Amino acid sequence: MKALDIALSGIRMGSPVTLENLTMFPLLGDAVGQPGYLTLEEALKSGLVRVTEVSEQGSVPNLCLVNEAEMPVLLLDGEELVGAKQNRILNLTIMVAAKSETVIPVSCVEAGRWSRQSDEFSAAGRAHFSRGRAEKTAHINASMGADGTRYSNQSAVWDAIAEKSQRMQARSATGAAAAMYDDNVVTLERFIAAFSAAELQNGAAFAINGQLIGMDLFDSPVTLAKQLKKLVTSYALDAIDERSDKAVAGTGADCQGLIEAIRQAERSHYRAVGLGEDVRLDSPEINGGSLIVDDRLVHLCAFRAGRAAGRDSAESGATVLSRASRRRRLH
Repeated sequence: MKALDIALSGIRMGSPVTLENLTMFPLLGDAVGQPGYLTLEEALKSGLVRVTEVSEQGSVPNLCLVNEAEMPVLLLDGEELVGAKQNRILNLTIMVAAKSETVIPVSCVEAGRWSRQSDEFSAAGRAHFSRGRAEKTAHINASMGADGTRYSNQSAVWDAIAEKSQRMQARSATGAAAAMYDDNVVTLERFIAAFSAAELQNGAAFAINGQLIGMDLFDSPVTLAKQLKKLVTSYALDAIDERSDKAVAGTGADCQGLIEAIRQAERSHYRAVGLGEDVRLDSPEINGGSLIVDDRLVHLCAFRAGRAAGRDSAESGATVLSRASRRRRLH
């Protein structure tokens, strides 16, 4: 069995937890030791990793990461970095090797600023909202299938932030997505407090208003515990935006259906930006991506198709791919 299939077959579902219109389904795995890598947030705080613009002039879709640690560093899909010329989010999950320098693909989440705020980026401690992650994932899959690049549709990212900010009445002079999180910090903290990691939990699926939206799965409960706050914040911001008086919880059957859709999705294989292999997932039901390192699934994220913000733009990007361009291959 391949790494992705092994990880999916080993999932057990814990007891769901619901607060208002958001439900988390804990995904449980087997006990493992320490994962053998640092999270980006840990690495930045230690001072062993620096993230900067790629040059004095800068480049919107790229940043430079220097890892001086003796361990690899895990960068999470959708994780936000703040500072430098403008705030960015990571386009996909990357494992940066120890003692190395890597150019990482990103998207801007602050349309109205291109001026240096600091020399280096810092961790925002959050991930992009789940609808935005879903749309970005569709863009990245299309980009990788077309020419092997990892670029999002930047205009669509900005449009989704602007539309959501308007709905949520969040105002930012620079169009920063951060304003939505800042304006709802009390409510977000309440969601974060309600969803804690269960024993052996190494993943989570989330439903909003009874509809399964997406899931993340890691190689270790240690990693899930460190990243859960980011994931909850990502889905909770959408739950706040989509509040309903008739909210219902999702079901375990829905979660199992999502896992089965991931298992059945078409897979395209690419050499990863850092260590390992990217495996992208596409089907009429889901869009997703995963990182495999040393024959082990390090991270998987997948989202129900049709749940993305600005879905039409994601579909239009995906339709340019021919079947031939989406065959399994290495770049």
